[in-house]
Amino acid sequence: MTQPYLLLTPGPLTTSDTVRAAMDRDVSTWDADYNQITQQLRADLVTLAQADCHDYAAVLLQGSGSYAVEATIQTALPRTGAKLMIAVNGAYGRRMAEIADYLAVPHVVVEIDETKPFALPLIEATLTRHPDVTHFAIVHCETTTGVLNPIEAIIPALHARGLITIVDAMSSFAGVPIPTAALGIDYLISSANKCLQGVPGFGFVIARRAVIAQTAGNARSLALDLYDQLATMEAHAGKWRFTSPTHVVLAAAQAMKELQAEGDVRARNQRYAANQHRLAAGMQALGFELIVAPAAQSPIITSFKYPTPDFDFAAFYAFTKAHRFVIYPGKVARIPSFRIGNIGAVQLADIERLLTVVAEAQAALAPAAG
Repeated sequence: MTQPYLLLTPGPLTTSDTVRAAMDRDVSTWDADYNQITQQLRADLVTLAQADCHDYAAVLLQGSGSYAVEATIQTALPRTGAKLMIAVNGAYGRRMAEIADYLAVPHVVVEIDETKPFALPLIEATLTRHPDVTHFAIVHCETTTGVLNPIEAIIPALHARGLITIVDAMSSFAGVPIPTAALGIDYLISSANKCLQGVPGFGFVIARRAVIAQTAGNARSLALDLYDQLATMEAHAGKWRFTSPTHVVLAAAQAMKELQAEGDVRARNQRYAANQHRLAAGMQALGFELIVAPAAQSPIITSFKYPTPDFDFAAFYAFTKAHRFVIYPGKVARIPSFRIGNIGAVQLADIERLLTVVAEAQAALAPAAG
């Protein structure tokens, strides 16, 4: 089966024919064979996170990645005596703050420009002003722009202070190596339809067992209670509390096999990075300016400024889609921009073809002379 176009987005993304084919059967949520698939997937996710199953557990949760983020915040934070600091440099950090508002979770926001990565001194200075902070949350790859926040410098320092650390690795996990245990991450959050290269339908949280074990009764929601979800999966050999997205789980299990066959996260990271480097160089040669400095750029998605004030993104989008490439509108508040992702079942040859199409779009959409 051939895709009508490639999704050059931060997820959902282009999946392989074999991942989609894995969904072509029905299974029972009570079946032991199906629950064993869940168990193996959980173990494999912990391994990808460079952690040990004795110390960490993967909790799968129905819904999109934002469900998993909300579940983590409301489960990790006790109802009293806790305060969350949220590092915000894009839309997904702001979404965590919005979740905290909805849940009435006490929190403080430290915010910087969307095009810049966080640095530890600013976070430490904010902590000095808010000594009652107990938990810290940050987005690893902020796909508002494609900036990669340096969690390897930030998280160990905050872990050493005794803070519970939450990393939204929605768009980076399985595409960027993350040594979860070594960094001191307590909760790592992602989704099946990102760099794992599965399809939408569930998120997951890789939680430090000793930390999540202390969260009974914290949740403000029945369905989004990570503690109870984990307890059920542990007690019943992979059984989900409520009806699981069975077809999506089968796709994720196949996607995991394909990730392992590719050479695990480091090999996938190399492919994504090669895609991004060629994309950035090729687009710059065509006159498109980068928004994020190369040193802070993730291999996930790249933001480009509109080349001229009268740039017609809608026409540009329609042209690239007609040529089998779906790109992404911009999300930077103060800069007219668009984004192009290079994760999923996308190869360097696809990026080369895209650059040819972009050049053709420029020629076709250029105002007529005179």
